[in-house]
Amino acid sequence: MLRTARLTLRPFTLADAGFMLRLLNEPSWLRYIGDRGVHTLAEAERYLEQGALASYAQHGFGFEAVVLHETGETVGMCGLAQREYLDAPDIGFAFLPEHAGRGLAFEAASAAMARARGPLGLRRILATTREDNHASQKLLSKLGLQFERRIRSADGCRELLLYAWQEGPSP
Repeated sequence: MLRTARLTLRPFTLADAGFMLRLLNEPSWLRYIGDRGVHTLAEAERYLEQGALASYAQHGFGFEAVVLHETGETVGMCGLAQREYLDAPDIGFAFLPEHAGRGLAFEAASAAMARARGPLGLRRILATTREDNHASQKLLSKLGLQFERRIRSADGCRELLLYAWQEGPSP
């Protein structure tokens, strides 16, 4: 669990299925991340089991729920994923649209990056984003990641921009 001035990042549980169902079907998620085919609470539970919960067990990290201290409301998700098509964990974040523009994504992602570089000991962290997602690109740059190259998405359907942070010289 991570705490910042305004937020707590905590592991997801199956009790978060309702939140996840809503987030995965937000127009911004569908546009910038893609349709995960999750349309029921049972599918959202399965998505959590096969995604974040499996990642915690396998890698010791994963996406986490982002909760506002002030209200206790879950407003987004942030964390690391180890994707088969990338050579290092990548950081990701998504927030409900009513909480955009408040600096919450930067606050959460900064805490996740600090844990990745510190206690997790990661020397390379990646991120992918769509070319038209300028807000995400700006946030990644602010976090210290730099554009590295263009890659194809895992499904091969679109081109993504790959950003990277690396400690020390390139391998």
